[in-house]
Amino acid sequence: MSKLSIVVPVYYNEDTLMDLYEDMKNKILGQLDEYELVFVDDGSGDNSWQILNEIRDMDTNVRLVKLSRNFGEHAAILAGLSVCTGDCAVTKQADLQEDSTLILEMYEKWKEGNKVVLAVRRSRDESKIKVFFANMYYAVVRKFVNKNMPAEGCDCYLIDRQVIEVLERLDEKNSSLTLQVMWVGFKTAMVYFDRRDREKGVSRWTFAKKFKLVMDSLMSFSYMPIRTMVYMGIIFDIIAVILFISVIVEFFTMGTPIAGWSSLMCVVLCSSGMMMTMMGILGEYLWRTFDASRNRPPFIIDEVKEQDK
Repeated sequence: MSKLSIVVPVYYNEDTLMDLYEDMKNKILGQLDEYELVFVDDGSGDNSWQILNEIRDMDTNVRLVKLSRNFGEHAAILAGLSVCTGDCAVTKQADLQEDSTLILEMYEKWKEGNKVVLAVRRSRDESKIKVFFANMYYAVVRKFVNKNMPAEGCDCYLIDRQVIEVLERLDEKNSSLTLQVMWVGFKTAMVYFDRRDREKGVSRWTFAKKFKLVMDSLMSFSYMPIRTMVYMGIIFDIIAVILFISVIVEFFTMGTPIAGWSSLMCVVLCSSGMMMTMMGILGEYLWRTFDASRNRPPFIIDEVKEQDK
């Protein structure tokens, strides 16, 4: 008999938590051999923790984890994985945008011998703008980071106990947990689902968090930003040499005077902006190196409420 841990990161989800539990209870929990629900409160400032305690009173298979503050969704998932006891664990969003039966499909794929099972979006019932930018992100990841990333992306995944132990040893900050799961290289399967639009609550997935995910994905798994700096430097050098030669030739053959202050300022401003951008990219790498060298934990657990059997 195998045990499945369902890890749910929680951040301002008071509107959906009870519906989420009822949905899982009605659709999947009775069909599992043995399970535990691990809810991780990632510093929510609403009534999420109180509602989670109510759910715990209803089900002895519920374990609650409260972080000391908001560390981000990926850190919350890592915290849940660090305390779960299942033979495998699956991540589940608390916003009700994927059907709970998806977990059963992923669980069956794991029983077939796959150590990583990705839940891939077949379609998204969301705004075209949101879908467009999401597809752009996954296209960049496929091009520069991991060619095996599904074109439509994945929201959740199931991983074997062996993979959980590898992720705990990696102990990376400022990274993408999904890309870490794909990087480990174990036997992987995919299941497909239709992502629904959010019906309750307000998304906390802000532009700043999305931008940070893009930066973390590129700088943690690809040398593309640094290589781009090299290419841009070479291109600007070539353009500068060509312009210099053309100005000198035109001056001596046609007597055209060399342009003065305006053209010089354009060149200076353009090159200065380029250098500042390159310094910013180097600064991002240096900050990440410094952050890793401090050995601060990616999350701090304030409280764990174990199962009452």
